[in-house]
Amino acid sequence: MHIIRTVIADDHPIFVEGLKQVLLSNFDFRFKITALAADGRSALHQLKHKKSETDLLILDLNLPELDGFEVLEALGADRQHIRVLILSMYEDPKLIKEAFKVGVDGYLLKTQVVEELFVGIREIMEGNRYIGKGVMLYSSEEDGHTGASAPPHTDIFEDKFIRKYHLTKREMEILHLITRAKSNKEIGLQLFISDQTVSVHRKNIMRKLGVSNTAALIKVAYENSLL
Repeated sequence: MHIIRTVIADDHPIFVEGLKQVLLSNFDFRFKITALAADGRSALHQLKHKKSETDLLILDLNLPELDGFEVLEALGADRQHIRVLILSMYEDPKLIKEAFKVGVDGYLLKTQVVEELFVGIREIMEGNRYIGKGVMLYSSEEDGHTGASAPPHTDIFEDKFIRKYHLTKREMEILHLITRAKSNKEIGLQLFISDQTVSVHRKNIMRKLGVSNTAALIKVAYENSLL
């Protein structure tokens, strides 16, 4: 039986330990866990040094340091024969489509049963693309398709945006409300702060984003997939 040399990149230690046990106890496959990584930078380092010893990368998108997209982008041609299975909580169709655009082989939700994991692994190791149960490439607003909703507050695009522009959590909250056409007074009432405080935050956000008006601010948010 062919050994599948596997790298797991996920920042939740208990989940990783459970995943290891699930893989190693399966009788239909033989897995060898060649590396574990709790952040994107470590994952990239491990993969670059073990690229000839890796058949499968099980990757979470939401990693510290570098996210899953940045890991794959940095790997580039160094991926060679490595199959990539995204194992994520993110159900947002725009994220899922972006993942396939950058060349992942399969996408599976962490909420699925163990059997689904092995179906996905079998498919991608045979050279096929795998889209797991519950994974939607279109939202309900797109082309009449029915899809899963986005995460309630944050997603990987937002995490990257926060890091890029050095926004605080409060500034991000206010930015979301600004993009929904809320006035300073309405934002203040919702967040239990004064409209003067909102005004200060709004100015700071614009300064950090390098814009001078609300329209330009919303344009930046749109261009960074926050809308």
